[in-house]
Amino acid sequence: MEQPKEISIGDVKYIRADSVKNYEAAESVDGMDYVIVRGDRPGVFAGYLKSRDGKEAELSNARRMWYWSGAASISQLAMEGVKNPDECKFPIEVTKLFLTDVIEVIPATEEAMESIRGVTIWKE
Repeated sequence: MEQPKEISIGDVKYIRADSVKNYEAAESVDGMDYVIVRGDRPGVFAGYLKSRDGKEAELSNARRMWYWSGAASISQLAMEGVKNPDECKFPIEVTKLFLTDVIEVIPATEEAMESIRGVTIWKE
């Protein structure tokens, strides 16, 4: 007999614990978390957050996420990464990046980090 994926008790719906994906934070490097950062003007970047002070942030090993495929938003990118890596346009990683207009920082999962770092470097 197949086990139900969800049950309802009164007005509350419960789902099986083994059907919920467990998101684990990406491994930090030298104490730095891997994050997705949106700047007000320069766009979206992924990298290790070295420091942040208000709207200013320094990233290490950062990639501009010029175009992605297989994620609806940067929130999904931070949790799951990209689903269509061959269709993404992520230029080469830079050693240091200074942003002065940060409006969003989302810690990424290990799965997302591996996915993003695995995208082939896009060049013209």
